[in-house]
Amino acid sequence: MRLGLVCVESLQPDDKPRNTPQNARVNSVCRKMSSTVSPSLRPACPDDLDALCRLELESFEGDRFNRRQLTHLLTRAHATTWVVENKSGRLLGYGTLLFRRNSRSARLYSFCVHPEARGKGIGRRIAERLEQESRERALQKLILEVRADNRRAIGLYRRLGFLPRRWLDDYYSDGCAAWQMDKVLEPEDAVGLVVAG
Repeated sequence: MRLGLVCVESLQPDDKPRNTPQNARVNSVCRKMSSTVSPSLRPACPDDLDALCRLELESFEGDRFNRRQLTHLLTRAHATTWVVENKSGRLLGYGTLLFRRNSRSARLYSFCVHPEARGKGIGRRIAERLEQESRERALQKLILEVRADNRRAIGLYRRLGFLPRRWLDDYYSDGCAAWQMDKVLEPEDAVGLVVAG
């Protein structure tokens, strides 16, 4: 079962996922996957839409996703989204990977950690889970863009093995440049092997 995705026909004009039996099952499974240990990591559910909108609003001053974009990522895009929530169910962060058909790469398209939760390992947990998802799909590379002035995020990505590959002038709506970074994913069987010579 693919979690976090619902069929396009289940969308209402106001972009709220309907309470269909399929969505109810997905939401139920997501809630069960959320452990009692705080914070917990789980696949995003259609019920997370309002919380994701709040998280974007509280985390970014500009270049944030609106409700329609988040609905698309949760319901229509060829994507997967994972969230971290605390014991009371408040979302502390999320990350979304986009997949292209017939491509061996995934794009870390959206990544957000609430300002009060930064520096606590939440971003690392989300990024590591998204990398695991990519490996499970036998992908060979992860690609992302990051604001050139976001030193904390750049540092995290570098510690996770991403390398800056291309400078993108005037990438964000406020004129800020970006780094395009990528990470080559070695097959899991090859990780840790020493080649005898």
